[in-house]
Order: sequence, then structure tokens, then C-alpha cells
Amino acid sequence: MSAAPAQPVGLNPAQLQAVHHLDGPCLVVAGAGSGKTRVITHKIARLLQAGLQPTQIAAITFTNKAAQEMRERTKALVGPRAAGTLVISTFHSLGVRVLREDGPAIGLKPEFSILDSDDVASLLRDAGATSDAKLARQWQWAISLWKNQGLDSDGAAAACQTDHERVAARVMKRYEERLQAYQAVDFDDLIGLPLKLLQRDEAARLKWQDRFHHVLVDEYQDTNAVQYELMKLLVSHPDPRRTDRFTAVGDDDQSIYGWRGATIDNLKRLPKDFPRLRVIALEQNYRSTGNILRAANHVIAANPKVFEKKLWSELGEGEPVRLLECDGEEHEAERAVAFIQAMRGNGGPSIKLSDFAVLYRANHQARAFEQKLRAAQIPYKVSGGQSFFDKAEIKDLCAWLRLLVNQDDDPAFLRAITTPKRGIGHQTLGKLGEFGAQWKKSLFESLFAPSLGAVLSTKAVGSLHEFGRFVNELSYKAGQTCGADDAKALLMEWLREIGYEQHLFDSEDHEKLAAARWANVLDFVDWISRRCGGEIDNLGGMSTETPKRSVLEVAQTISVIISLAERGDEQDVVTLSTLHAAKGLEWPHVVLAGVNEGLLPFKSEDDEMTPQRLEEERRLMYVGITRARQTLAVSTLRRRKRGREMVLAIPSRFILEMKLNDNPHREDPREKLRRMRQELAAKSAAFAAQAAAAAKGPGPGG
Repeated sequence: MSAAPAQPVGLNPAQLQAVHHLDGPCLVVAGAGSGKTRVITHKIARLLQAGLQPTQIAAITFTNKAAQEMRERTKALVGPRAAGTLVISTFHSLGVRVLREDGPAIGLKPEFSILDSDDVASLLRDAGATSDAKLARQWQWAISLWKNQGLDSDGAAAACQTDHERVAARVMKRYEERLQAYQAVDFDDLIGLPLKLLQRDEAARLKWQDRFHHVLVDEYQDTNAVQYELMKLLVSHPDPRRTDRFTAVGDDDQSIYGWRGATIDNLKRLPKDFPRLRVIALEQNYRSTGNILRAANHVIAANPKVFEKKLWSELGEGEPVRLLECDGEEHEAERAVAFIQAMRGNGGPSIKLSDFAVLYRANHQARAFEQKLRAAQIPYKVSGGQSFFDKAEIKDLCAWLRLLVNQDDDPAFLRAITTPKRGIGHQTLGKLGEFGAQWKKSLFESLFAPSLGAVLSTKAVGSLHEFGRFVNELSYKAGQTCGADDAKALLMEWLREIGYEQHLFDSEDHEKLAAARWANVLDFVDWISRRCGGEIDNLGGMSTETPKRSVLEVAQTISVIISLAERGDEQDVVTLSTLHAAKGLEWPHVVLAGVNEGLLPFKSEDDEMTPQRLEEERRLMYVGITRARQTLAVSTLRRRKRGREMVLAIPSRFILEMKLNDNPHREDPREKLRRMRQELAAKSAAFAAQAAAAAKGPGPGG
């Protein structure tokens, strides 16, 4: 008789049930912060202990980062040798593996190309015979959604309801023809084509069903219709002893990707498609305090349930959830910065900048927070959107400044000399590059070489010399100019001389977009000017008072800022993130911003708020609340910008649903004020009594 398996240390009873259920289909309904990755990694270890080989187990998730984390945590449990041969990948990586091995069965060569988003947009412009990038992107979204629903161009054409959709379906047909001719696939094909292969080719289907004896799917609620069908085929082995061996881990309350094809229906279908399904709920939360979980439970209770669960925690009640009422976007950002500064002031060095996150519904909300954080010299990173320093116009100007500091910086040289265009074409730059490579010189150094005229025309050399002289002159002025006002004057003169504002308006189809980009440039100029004026420098979390600096000295810090942005999760900076990008992450202290009708739940003027859309927006609010571990501040606006106007803002219905005043452990604000007044009066009376006693002098024993 075999020995009973060792019990994994530190797992609660529900987690243990999930780990030890090996013989049939299992759905683990894992609430936020309930230790789902721990369950998956321990279940992999248990499957190995039960006799499966590492190559017979597939663990599938949605991001490379999640797959890497899962592999590292599994390696710590089972050792590097076993972990090294496990199939731990994203759905798309698994799709690549299937197509590389068996793609010829559906007419795809093993060396097929995978197109990125820009390649697809270019191909669609060609297929649709248009130069309109925006229209091509709309087609791209429509085609992606159709593919995620399992439709090809014929299926899409049959499902069309509008003229725009019918045009997109015709473009999709021509796009499919081009993909086949080029032996190329797009990102969505990495799921759709493996499904098509396994449906049509019995030998390939049996091969992959034989290969995997147990399949684990993380973030199951994020699967779309095609991913669900692919998973079903992988686990539906013809041998009844082998069929339905899978573990799906997900949470219907965190299904927030409906706009890209994910469907909560996949959770509803599991019990019907797999009657032997065992459902195990993980309800103990290891992340958040009682007050935060109570607010989350109240909000999500308004949604219909697929599987019933209620989160609870042993981490204590913690701080009450704070409600911040703000006059507008700028005031909201100021209060968020003040919240961060106050928390750090009270907590001391133990509280890091990386302990804080500001979460919001839409990318455009980041701008005010970026401005106020830069003004307060607090470093930050932007997730799920574009950071200020990642915007094309800021990268252009940073390239110029990098070139002033280091004239051997070839990438900066190429960006500066072509932005804005100066009549120096790619052929001239190509020959300059060949010349520099031959003589082992940088591009900037090469343009002044006496022998350059042997490979370039007199006109081309003259244009290069003109650019070189301009850079040298600007570099000299930048080294001599100190102080905020003089720095701003120099920078604005530079922008006028290179015609940068006109370049932005010439390169954008819409005047509003060009104006927004120019506003970013002016923000950048102000930011550099203030640093030249001697503001406190807080790069990398180090605060030092600085004297007035030249523009050139400040330009030298640009590379530090960029390297901070590239340092990834190690950096000690505040996180700004959309709610969608924040899923799966957590922070000790969270500000949930813009919790207003129209923002969260999001609704444009043309949109209809269907019950399904409202439920998904409520799940997004729930995800936002449950990112916080210790403190949560929910911020709402009294007025907000709509276009160029300020309009009255209505607090989100989700704030009322949080039932913040229903917390039995929360003190009524009026009671709190009354108590504070009583305490102050008592302290004043005690102080007065001490003063009176002191005035009488020492007593008999004195």
C-alpha cells in the first residue's frame, strides 16, 4: 500500500482540496488575493508526485510575466530539473508550438512569420486600399474580435449588421488571402489556427491529447470562445480513463476583458460540458484588510453570481476606506500626491514609493497625476498606458538633449537629424553610416571628416555641416544658460528654430491631437526649466537640494530618467496604472481615482449602458478595490473636464454600493468630531489645572 502524499505546508483546507483533486475536471473559483498561483504550483508538484512526467503537464496562462512567475515558483517546489521540462506558457506560445510542429497539415510552413500589430495595420491599409491609419486600426479591432469569436471572413460577413462591418469583412477576406500568400499569421491566428488544425486533423489531435495528461489554465475567466474550444479539444481524450483531466482557475468577479472577446459564458458552460466537474471556492484572502474586503464584497454583491463566494481575511479590520471629494482633476492629483507624502511622512523610511499606486479607468486620466508628481519631484512609472517620457514628441526632444550631452550617441543623432525633417534623406544617412563604420567614427564625428566629400555630394555635405554647426552652437548655449527663466527662453528659441510646433501640426491629421502633443512639449520645457532653477531633485528616491544648473547639466539627467523607466519592477517609484493593467497586481496603498459616473462605470455620450456592460464595469471596480492591501482611498470629482468644458460630475453608483458608512467598526464622522472636541476640552482643562497649581507655588512637602 502506497504512503499517503505529504501535505503541502501552509495550504488552507480549500486549497488542499484543489491540490489533491486529480482524477477529474476541477474548477477552482479563486477570489482576489486567495493564493491561486500557490494552488497551481502545488498542484503541479502533486501531479509529479502522482507519477506524471514534467512533459505531460501543461500550465497555460495569459502573460509571459505570469508564466515566468509560475515557473520560478514551481522550480522552488520541485527543483530546476523537473521545472525545466514542464510546459508553462501562454496560450499564444502553446499555439506557436503546435503550428511549428503540425502547421503543414493546414498549409502552413514551419518557418511561418508572426506579424506584430504595426505589420497587421500596414497589411490592412494595403488590403483596404487606404492610407487612413485610423480606419485601418478600426478594421484591425473588428477582425480581431471576429477571430476571437471563432469567425473567418465568411462567418463575419454573415454576422455583419452595419455598412462599416460589411466593409471590414470584405477587407478581412483580402487580408486572409495576403496572410496565406505571405505564409504569415497574426496574434489571433496563434489560437484560431491550432483549433482549426485539431478539429480537422485526427492524427494531430490525438498526438496533442496524448502529450498532455493534465492541463491547468490560469485566469480562466479571461478566455475567449476560441481558447475554450481549444482547451476542450486538448483535454477530451478518447480513452475514458484519461479524459477531462484539467484544472481551471478563475474568478467570475474578475472577468473584465469582454471588450477583447473574453466571455464569462465560458465559466457558465463548464458544468454543462463537464458534468463531473468539481467546483472548489477559495474565499480566504491573504492580501487585504477587513475594511477593504467588506467594501469589495458589498460592490460585487450587486452582480448576479455564477459561483457563490465571499472573501474574508484574518489580517484585521485595518484603516477605514477613505473617500476623497475633489473639485476637479488637478485637485484630485494634488490630493493623491498629498496622500502619498503624508503616508511616507507618518511611516518613515519603511514606506517606499513603490508601495503606492494610483489606479484609473482610462489612459487620459494619467496626465494630471504625471504633472503633479513631476512637480513634487516624485518618480513614477505608467503601466497600461503611455508614460510621459514614452510619448513620441518627448522622445524626439530627449534625443536632441542626449546628443548635446554625448555627440557619439548615434541613435540620438539619427532621431534628431530626421525630426523635424531637414532635407537630409535616408540615402545620405546610409552613406554617412557606412563611412563612419569604415573609419570607426560616430555619425556626428564623421560628418565633419575632410574625406566625406568623396562619398557624398557637395549639397549633402553642406546640409550635414549645417546640422552639425547648429548642434555645436546649441550645446555651447545650453552649457552657459542657467536658471529657470533663461533656460525656458533658450528652449523655446530652439523649438522655434527647428520648427517643431509646425512639425507636429504637419504630422497629425487632427488639430486637437497636434495641440495635445504641443502641450506635452510645453510641459517638458517647464519641467526642464524648473530643474535649471534649482528645485529639489528626487530621482531614484534620493532627495537633495540642488543649486541652479545649466540646461546641459539637466540634460545629463535625462538618461537617468530613461534608465529608471526601463528598470522594470525593481524601481522605487509610484505606479500609475489603468485598472485593466493592474489586474493580478497589488500594493500596500492604493488611490482609486475618478470614481464618477461616465468614468467608472465608463460611458461615452453615444454608448448605451447595457446590464452586461454595467456588470463588467462593476467587476472592474471590484478589481480596483482588491488591489489594496492596507489603505484604500477612493477619489471622486465634483466637476470634470469634458472636451474643453468643465461639467458637473456625479459620484459613481459604486461608491454608494461600497456602503462605507455601514461598517460596524467605522466611527460615525459626527461622533468622531464630537469625541475629538471632548478630548481637546479635557486636555485644555488639565493644562489649566497644572498652570494654576504651578502659580500657587510648591506645597508643604516641596
